[in-house]
Amino acid sequence: MKISVSSRPLARLKKDAVIVFFQGEKPLLPEGHSDLEKSVLELVASSGFKGSAGQVAVFPAAGSVTASRIIAAGIGDPAHFHNGELEKAAAAAVRAGRESGASSFATASTLPLDGLDDVLYLQLVGRGAAWGTYHFSRFKSDKPRSGVPTLVFSGAVPDRRVIRTAELQGASLLDTADLANLPGNEAPPAMIADWARNMAKANGLTCRVLGKSDLAKKGCGAILSVAQGSAQDARMIILKHAGTNARAKPIVLVGKTVTFDSGGISLKPGKGMGWMRYDKCGGMAVLTAMQMVARMNVKVPVVGILGAAENMPGAQATRPGDIIKAYKGKTIEVLNTDAEGRLVLADALGLAADMKPRAIVDLATLTGAVIVALGSSASAILGNDDALIRDLIHAGTEAGERLWQLPLYKEYTDEMKSDFADLSNLCKSGGAGTATAAAFLREFVPEGIPWAHLDIAGTAWLESPQPHQAPGATLFGARLLAQWIAQQS
Repeated sequence: MKISVSSRPLARLKKDAVIVFFQGEKPLLPEGHSDLEKSVLELVASSGFKGSAGQVAVFPAAGSVTASRIIAAGIGDPAHFHNGELEKAAAAAVRAGRESGASSFATASTLPLDGLDDVLYLQLVGRGAAWGTYHFSRFKSDKPRSGVPTLVFSGAVPDRRVIRTAELQGASLLDTADLANLPGNEAPPAMIADWARNMAKANGLTCRVLGKSDLAKKGCGAILSVAQGSAQDARMIILKHAGTNARAKPIVLVGKTVTFDSGGISLKPGKGMGWMRYDKCGGMAVLTAMQMVARMNVKVPVVGILGAAENMPGAQATRPGDIIKAYKGKTIEVLNTDAEGRLVLADALGLAADMKPRAIVDLATLTGAVIVALGSSASAILGNDDALIRDLIHAGTEAGERLWQLPLYKEYTDEMKSDFADLSNLCKSGGAGTATAAAFLREFVPEGIPWAHLDIAGTAWLESPQPHQAPGATLFGARLLAQWIAQQS
């Protein structure tokens, strides 16, 4: 989406649609928009629009408004508002507008909303509007109409660079979305590695890919064990952004990228298995964040590592009870082959630690337990450094991606001990699944390196359509990582 700024009054912009945000039944317009406010209130008065979160209504323009349509977009009750509601409202408005035939949109450059500054408002709305243009149509016979939609902010903005940042971040989301939604037959590890190479070249990143023989030489037995039953070999994909401060220690982002998860020998139930293409969403968030980082040209060096593998129950597959050796020699008893993501991450975290980073953040669709605990409203965050966790939670609040901290007690690590190896990949009691999985990962992060783990199993994918997005990958995590990294120096 192309985003620009105009000094013309919002009601005088000749666009396909004007977007007006509502908090409940109150339109959120800055001073000087009384005519537009009157028109939109008259339109919604006779409709069922109540301004609830995600609610959108498209009306023919009325009064002195020169646009063809007025789109009312709700952000819900002020008592429950968070920044993500605004980004989703912008996406929902554009989706509804596009369905009605609109391709050019306008909205106010500021919002009279307590606690939200203009810079964040512009970023959230601009990025959300871009996301609202996305449709996964790769395999559809009827393609959506082409063309580049536009968004104009009416009025003054504090810094036009904010507009550019929103545009770049929106483009990064759109550039990765198709890859994130591809099924396992279309996006095996080798294909993702090729995609990453091309993306890196286009964005000034370096890219190194470790194949099966490279991983074997390094002793990355954990990720190789996951791929043993598949005809698709594993890949470890390493992307690097040099940054403008060459002396700074890098931030390392690690993403679980299981391109399809059957569960292996510990086979998943058939019902719902088709959406296990989503198990690569941690890596997809890292790919998106690396594009954002490169395009924003952030100061600090940033490394993105994707552990890509397919988990299948072939003749050579790892069996429950097998003992494997991870990078740096720690042994793991595999009690359940469906707890494979932590094995992929074990090797990736070890490689990340070798880079002597200032911090490591990993993202993974790791446990069903986090969905039981938090649903789809927030992702869990756990780690070994409270300052890092606080910073990520704050960045998530700003970026509209909510995190909730869970504890990481010593007892959870004790639960992961094995009678036959250093660790098992499943806890003994079966409880605290999200925390014990994180405790397992902590064993592969050396003391002194700040580390945080984001379990995004409940937030990475939509199974049913929502006003702001069709079913598929949400790319949760990319927005908050870009927000956090941009604030580092």
